[in-house]
Amino acid sequence: RVTRAVILPVTEPRTCVVFRLRPRPPSLPFLAVAVTGAMNKKKKPFLGMPAPLGYVPGLGRGATGFTTRSDIGPARDANDPVDDRHAPPGKRTVGDQMKKSQAADDDDEDLNDTNYDEFNGYAGSLFSSGPYEKDDEEADAIYAALDKRMDERRKERREQREKEEIEKYRMERPKIQQQFSDLKRKLAEVTEEEWLSIPEVGDARNKRQRNPRYEKLTPVPDSFFAKHLQTGENHTSVDPRQTQFGGLNTPYPGGLNTPYPGGMTPGLMTPGTGELDMRKIGQARNTLMDMRLSQVSDSVSGQTVVDPKGYLTDLNSMIPTHGGDINDIKKARLLLKSVRETNPHHPPAWIASARLEEVTGKLQVARNLIMKGTEMCPKSEDVWLEAARLQPGDTAKAVVAQAVRHLPQSVRIYIRAAELETDIRAKKRVLRKALEHVPNSVRLWKAAVELEEPEDARIMLSRAVECCPTSVELWLALARLETYENARKVLNKARENIPTDRHIWITAAKLEEANGNTQMVEKIIDRAITSLRANGVEINREQWIQDAEECDKAGSVATCQAVMRAVIGIGIEEEDRKHTWMEDADSCVAHSALECARAIYAYALQVFPSKKSVWLRAAYFEKNHGTRESLEALLQRAVAHCPKAEVLWLMGAKSKWLAGDVPAARSILALAFQANPNSEEIWLAAVKLESENNEYERARRLLAKARSSAPTARVFMKSVKLEWVLGNIAAAQELCEEALKHYEDFPKLWMMKGQVEEQEELVDKAREAYSQGLKKCPHSTPLWLLLSRLEEKVGQLTRARAILEKSRLKNPKNPGLWLESVRLEYRAGLKNIASTLMAKALQECPNSGVLWSEAVFLEARPQRKTKSVDALKRCEHDPHVLLAVAKLFWSERKITKAREWFHRTVKIDSDLGDAWAFFYKFELQHGTEEQREEVKRRCENAEPRHGELWCATSKDIANWQRKIGEILVLVAARIKNTF
Repeated sequence: RVTRAVILPVTEPRTCVVFRLRPRPPSLPFLAVAVTGAMNKKKKPFLGMPAPLGYVPGLGRGATGFTTRSDIGPARDANDPVDDRHAPPGKRTVGDQMKKSQAADDDDEDLNDTNYDEFNGYAGSLFSSGPYEKDDEEADAIYAALDKRMDERRKERREQREKEEIEKYRMERPKIQQQFSDLKRKLAEVTEEEWLSIPEVGDARNKRQRNPRYEKLTPVPDSFFAKHLQTGENHTSVDPRQTQFGGLNTPYPGGLNTPYPGGMTPGLMTPGTGELDMRKIGQARNTLMDMRLSQVSDSVSGQTVVDPKGYLTDLNSMIPTHGGDINDIKKARLLLKSVRETNPHHPPAWIASARLEEVTGKLQVARNLIMKGTEMCPKSEDVWLEAARLQPGDTAKAVVAQAVRHLPQSVRIYIRAAELETDIRAKKRVLRKALEHVPNSVRLWKAAVELEEPEDARIMLSRAVECCPTSVELWLALARLETYENARKVLNKARENIPTDRHIWITAAKLEEANGNTQMVEKIIDRAITSLRANGVEINREQWIQDAEECDKAGSVATCQAVMRAVIGIGIEEEDRKHTWMEDADSCVAHSALECARAIYAYALQVFPSKKSVWLRAAYFEKNHGTRESLEALLQRAVAHCPKAEVLWLMGAKSKWLAGDVPAARSILALAFQANPNSEEIWLAAVKLESENNEYERARRLLAKARSSAPTARVFMKSVKLEWVLGNIAAAQELCEEALKHYEDFPKLWMMKGQVEEQEELVDKAREAYSQGLKKCPHSTPLWLLLSRLEEKVGQLTRARAILEKSRLKNPKNPGLWLESVRLEYRAGLKNIASTLMAKALQECPNSGVLWSEAVFLEARPQRKTKSVDALKRCEHDPHVLLAVAKLFWSERKITKAREWFHRTVKIDSDLGDAWAFFYKFELQHGTEEQREEVKRRCENAEPRHGELWCATSKDIANWQRKIGEILVLVAARIKNTF
């Protein structure tokens, strides 16, 4: 069908009339001729070739091309995907033209009004087609710098706005984790009964899903089988009518007509018929059931009793325990079979085969294999032991008996035979029989002696040491069972037979000590060292120290000390002696061998009598692990050898004072004055002794003498404090002014002056004192803190903030000042500023434990755990961080973990009073009376002196005479569980 369009011009402009001329279809003969002619004509060369560029069909004939709706396609919505299949070549984006880049070919600018903005102009560049020169590059760089600068000016406001929007969004739509955080914390209060009473979640499925209709199975009647059996029946005889009408009638009786039905056996089918014998099926079923029941049941008076638990246990034991691939088992079995056949006298092959079958659950096969192995390898001890292991009790005994006949000298087989016996007399009989065949086996003698009574054991051991004279254990066991005189003879014989063993000598020394002959202990140990060296034995110092620790734990103190004195100096260079001995003493203390450590210190003090550090170590050891008498005796010797060591004098005086012997303490300090005239420490110790015992006039006189003979800043400070605590404010101020004339760079004097003025509510004078002190001591952190808190106390928050900023400028990287700045903002209610300051503080002081511990509790509860992990990474061994983690576990009611972290904190830094206070408060709430007393006792022994809360209480004028335990209770009472 061919359609042509002809356009004729008419009189009206911009209009045209279109006539479609449709030619008549040709008749059939004409069509046949036309087709034949077309086939005969030669094919045109341009058919199938692409049209030339710019070709428009019909243009040469004066026609004008146009498109209609049918060419374009249906109308689309503006949001539909673009389909430009009808675009000019090179402009398409679908089909084969996607390989070409549209940007490379499209150089036209989109100058449409829809692409124009009043502020930015056109979206594209109007001059993109022009050349890009160096001037353009410089202009672009300038504009980029301006844009960046403008963006930075608005950055803080934009980030603040975004942060506020995020916080607002989180408040309106919090995470599920945050929504349930308070409920999760309340779960700690749920009791076990309440938890168990929570109802189970119901089944939300519909009724059909909850109650599925199970498939109903109905027994099939016998008639059904009979009917279907007949449908598949094979006829084995010829119908007589077939023979009558020309059928197959063979003269042979064995042809198609056989006497028995073909293909049927006389089993379920009755002979001669094709019917199913249901009676025999029932009989076979009953027989099978009887066989199964007889395997798992016991018949008791005609009643069948089945043990269900034992039955299930047997079933479980039948399941192979090997979890490997079945193909691997088959390969292993095949390989082991090959090994057995290739070398049947190789014992490991039989053992491996048996164990493979045992692992796969075939225990009987394993037993058969290993018994075959005993036949092939009758001289292999391992095969016999494996066979005894695999066989049950009585059979195992028979196997071991057979093994003994083949291997009468095997100790392991005899031991196995004794283990198989359950009766003690049978065990003894087996072992004695074994000793007849193998009398020199130490293992057999030990096993036999362990079963005997002491008297029989002594007799057996006397025989055992004859058969095994080189066994140290047998000699020592015999010596322990003998009397004192006989034991000495036994040990002498043992030394003759084994001259190279140190244990015999040490046992001899312990024997003498146990019988009160302590003067022989030292001689025995010295002879032991000499004898062993003569026999070529190297004296191993570590082994001897270990033996000494064992003697210490056994209560043989003299032997332990003698061994230590004998070996402590062996193999050590002269310059390393002190360091090595101190390490040995610490090691002994760690192993709870206190007498060993005491012996080491005694020996070291003999070698280094004038070393103050050794005396101090020994004194601290006696203080922690000894008695008061031993400490005082040691200190008396110490001050005799080191009279210039003030700390030794002070320790002696303090020990007497704690024992309540004040006159003795005074006499010790008097002797100390003679040895160390004008010593500041001794002066102050004497003042403290008098003031603690309410001898205030004596203390005043001592301080006056000290100010005249040994005037120091600390002496003046103690003088001011004594007058202050006694209520003599005017005298205290006068002394403070006098002290500041001599020591104006001592910050504690300025602090005390300001605190006295503050106590008298003279704020201006206090501020002036702090300010003058900061001029003289600008690097004193406590002075800055006191001035800042004074301003905060009177309501001058801005001034307090300015003071702290100034202090941070003068003292950079100071964690204490940063911490006070953060807390100042937090107390003022400005939590956002506090968090910002904390971030800056952690940038400047990234390894400050006190800042990290505060940062943990500045976070919201869900983020605290993450912050604590970061803190531990930065400050793993900082006591403040460990204390913060302990408090975190406490707040989460994880009692055991919290207690563990408190222990860790006070162990790392026992001088941190705040840790002890929090620990004691924790035990008050969650511990027992014993645990509270233990914490209090440890705190009193540690005598902490530092800590923010601790110092605020201990240095309060009202608590100046309080003991450590009382201060601990006061600080714990001030702590509130607000974290």
